[in-house]
Amino acid sequence: MNLKDISTSVPKKDHKGKVSGQLPYISDVKVENMVYGVLYRSPIAYGKIISIQLPNLPEGYEAVGAEHIPGPNYVKIIKEDQPIFANEWVNYIGEPILMLTGKDLDILYSLLNEVKVEFEEHQAIYTLDEAIKQKSVSLVLASYEFGESLENISAIEQGAHQIIEEEYDTGYQEHVYLEPQGMLAVYKDDEIVVQGSMQCLYYIKNALLSALACGDDEVRVVQSPTGGGFGGKEDYPSMMACHVAVAARAVKKSVMLVFDRSEDMLVTTKRHPAKLKYRTALDKEGNILSMCVEIFLDGGANVGLSSVVLQRALLNSAGVYKIPHFHAKGYVLKTNTVPNGAFRGFGAPQSFAGIESHIGHLSKLAKIDPLEYKRKYLVKQGDPTITKGKFRDPILVEEMIEDVLNVSEYKKKKEDFQRLNQQNQRYKKGIGTSLFLHGCGFTGSGERDHIKAKVKLVKSKDDQVSLKISNSDMGQGILTTLCKIVAKELNLPFEDILYPYPDTKEVPDSGPTVASRTTMIVGKLLERAAKKLKNQWQTGVEQEVVEHYVHREMIPWDEKTFTGDAYPAYSWGVNIVEVEVDTLTGNLKLEKVYGNYEVGKVIDERIMKGQIDGGLAQGLAYGYLEKMTSKQGRIQQKSISDYGPPTSLDIVSIESKVFDNPYADGPYGAKGAGELTLIGGAPAVQAAIEDALHTSFQQIPITPEVIIESLWMKEGEEG
Repeated sequence: MNLKDISTSVPKKDHKGKVSGQLPYISDVKVENMVYGVLYRSPIAYGKIISIQLPNLPEGYEAVGAEHIPGPNYVKIIKEDQPIFANEWVNYIGEPILMLTGKDLDILYSLLNEVKVEFEEHQAIYTLDEAIKQKSVSLVLASYEFGESLENISAIEQGAHQIIEEEYDTGYQEHVYLEPQGMLAVYKDDEIVVQGSMQCLYYIKNALLSALACGDDEVRVVQSPTGGGFGGKEDYPSMMACHVAVAARAVKKSVMLVFDRSEDMLVTTKRHPAKLKYRTALDKEGNILSMCVEIFLDGGANVGLSSVVLQRALLNSAGVYKIPHFHAKGYVLKTNTVPNGAFRGFGAPQSFAGIESHIGHLSKLAKIDPLEYKRKYLVKQGDPTITKGKFRDPILVEEMIEDVLNVSEYKKKKEDFQRLNQQNQRYKKGIGTSLFLHGCGFTGSGERDHIKAKVKLVKSKDDQVSLKISNSDMGQGILTTLCKIVAKELNLPFEDILYPYPDTKEVPDSGPTVASRTTMIVGKLLERAAKKLKNQWQTGVEQEVVEHYVHREMIPWDEKTFTGDAYPAYSWGVNIVEVEVDTLTGNLKLEKVYGNYEVGKVIDERIMKGQIDGGLAQGLAYGYLEKMTSKQGRIQQKSISDYGPPTSLDIVSIESKVFDNPYADGPYGAKGAGELTLIGGAPAVQAAIEDALHTSFQQIPITPEVIIESLWMKEGEEG
């Protein structure tokens, strides 16, 4: 199949294997001399380990703990604060203390019940609110501040007509990837091969080199087919990889560690709960004069990737708006709960839920339609970003809004719904909007200074070309899209381009599969490598081409002052959501969902539609369905039915459109798409509920309980 237009859909590379059920995931793998591992986890939230007593272990069953780690006892991520096996202090319920290995899982679980650990318990901090109240410097895992000086803002506030202060809360979100976490360490005398469900091969490799204190050629990391990630397989697998590799080295056998759903839900990373505080000065007409935003993220027990999540939350704190005299600061605070980590959108969904809600509430004060009010402040091409960078490329949001207003008949429905709601006491209809963007790639100069991506193309004697990169397909479709880019550039049939599952022995470090960077950054490198190979092409000869990342000239990023161009490019989105609320039960029914997106140029239409539908399902659910709570440090939802992600019955058909706006530094003009599609769901559904009920909410998810409570309060006020 030769590709005329890059956007035309092709059958996915892994389609047959997945649809037929033949594709082996990590839990399907069996190797010679393999044992299973199970983890003994802390039953308390915070305390000191006094002693560990093991039961009598039958032959072939062994215990592995901190004393078996050849290198330092921490998982190498950013900071050295996450032990591989806790051996002095425990900081959350579920923290791994030791591993038992053996052939039979039933025997392992019964032995696990006989392990006795004595603790000296200390007072734990269980919630973000408690951590904020304490104001203790020792609880701050990260903080940043930037924007207009507070003295200037104070002077503006003194001349303001009114000052509006709001607080907004967002909860946990669970990834609910179809395949739970799983990792296997294959033991060999001269090397350990770790394979499993993962997004970032070199993150894992670097963590293993540190933990095993070994040479580069003694560790290999291989990605298995991965059944979904959404960020949950970005940072967390490094810890599991250390567990199985240390155990394999200690017991001299291959070790498999696979979680069932309840263990996965109780102990793996989540989306950070957040508290966002807004202080906005307005003039008589309700125009914004200044705004101060303060963001608090619940990091859980370890910092992990939280500092980077906070950066993105802050960079999105003004939404898609040019707000005069803007100031933002943010903190990640430590609590004695499960560590929180990467999740599709990476801090942006919390910020957009907050800022869209706040701007919507300001529009009500000004008695202006929310969308009309938002449009007054939209950023335009050439405008400065909140970090003194620049929006360089054309911005199509106005056209996208006009289009979706027409398609959805927004104005007519707004009037119809008001009339219907007056007639119907029980069922209320509402329509709401959200406007959003996503910065593509790593924040600031991360690509240039830290990632330094490198890709390789290898041509065989029979003229088939293989992609040698460290990026993982976890369902988002890069096995297909990246092969299409290379096939089109080389003018070869799509079938002649191969993309084997990556193995660090074979592939250079092209960076992690995160941050909506894969198609834009790695795809561009592959396009350049293919161009090079085309110019050097020799039929019937083995050839190899390597390409390195080159940074686009921009306003230099300064992490200390938080100034400069945070991203080389932005993708944009507009959502409209219609709902019906049953005021008797608080139940919500989605009626219609519209989404317009601009991601440069689409590399495959069907794959993009999959990203839109899946992203919106996840984003909408974050706004009204998915509720996860922690009580005294323990996650309360440990099954999918307890947690309640959307099923096909919850999501209606999604009417979407993608606008063409090719970006010069992306392959064929493509930008990032994977995270953008989630971000607008929650704020749009909140706006629709508010429109239906003529009330305001200060949090997501807006569950039936929250709706009923707000209706009672409204009745009380009116009564």
